[in-house]
Amino acid sequence: MNGDQPVTTARHQLSLNENFSAPLPGVQEAIVDGASRVNLTLDAMSTGLTQAIAGHFEVDSARVFVGPGSGALLQQILTAFAGGGEVVHAWPSFEMYPLLVRNAGAEAVPVGLREHKHDLTAMADAITERTKVVLLCNPNNPTGTVLDDAEMRALLDRLSDDVLVLIDEAYADFADESAIANGIRLAAEDPRVCVVRTFSKSHGLLGLRVGYLVANEAVIAKLVPGSYFFRVSTVAQDAAIVALRADETMRERCAEVAAERDRVHAQLRSLGLEVPRSHGNFHWLPLGEANKSFVRFCAAGGVEVRTLADNAGVRVTVGTREANDILLELTRRFFSGGEPPSGDPQVPQSVTAERS
Repeated sequence: MNGDQPVTTARHQLSLNENFSAPLPGVQEAIVDGASRVNLTLDAMSTGLTQAIAGHFEVDSARVFVGPGSGALLQQILTAFAGGGEVVHAWPSFEMYPLLVRNAGAEAVPVGLREHKHDLTAMADAITERTKVVLLCNPNNPTGTVLDDAEMRALLDRLSDDVLVLIDEAYADFADESAIANGIRLAAEDPRVCVVRTFSKSHGLLGLRVGYLVANEAVIAKLVPGSYFFRVSTVAQDAAIVALRADETMRERCAEVAAERDRVHAQLRSLGLEVPRSHGNFHWLPLGEANKSFVRFCAAGGVEVRTLADNAGVRVTVGTREANDILLELTRRFFSGGEPPSGDPQVPQSVTAERS
């Protein structure tokens, strides 16, 4: 945890990018059913889930690799391919990237964002003979910005054949499909492209830890020996298979989150704040010297948000409608010089009226 974050008993937790939608249809039943068989080995190597993911994306199962969350998969692939070299990544981006790179015995090469977005030209310029992996977060966490297909292809055109492009698509299902590159399709066309995804966000299985990698068969083959020590529990496998089948419902719920995200974005912008258009389930507020005081102010009002990237800005998860309205009212109070409330502030009529 970031030491700058206040210890609170906040009523509304908006600092962890959780999905507040109800479990997808059949997920709870699958968990209960699987719990009655946890004494058995069953599908220890996730063969069934691997095949289900492969079928869903219409790729060969030899190109799919399952692991206990996308973070574990990122660690595995960096350890296998980046050790002794360099990993170029944007910054600010997912706060665990530098740690994952160090754990892999590699050197992180952070490249600053341009207008809150990956600067692919600068990232390509940062590549040296020691570069093993270029790590892209799409949509970027914490800014929510995206890279499109043309931008990705232009980057690939500048890279040598021995540099892997690792795309972290943890929040891709919340994005506008017309605005974001299709990493799975790029991976099918280019053996250098690897895509990591997770069931934690759009599918709501954060507590079960299930992720998957889609990549060239040669990349997958190098990861298999370590898979015996990074297994997905059989209960989590069952839940993920059911969640994958509920694709239509998942997309409907992601669209609902995106609509609420865009509503909050419009109101934050109306307050004069510089908030980049997000394609994730969160917003990035670069408030400068006010970052920490804004976090404390929100905590006093029952809403927990957090600073990231050495206090570069504040990330705010898109929560329930109630939580979002309270966050907006707290933001109005903060920038109008109001005092932090002792509890949840009363949401003004002008905000509650929008619920109808």
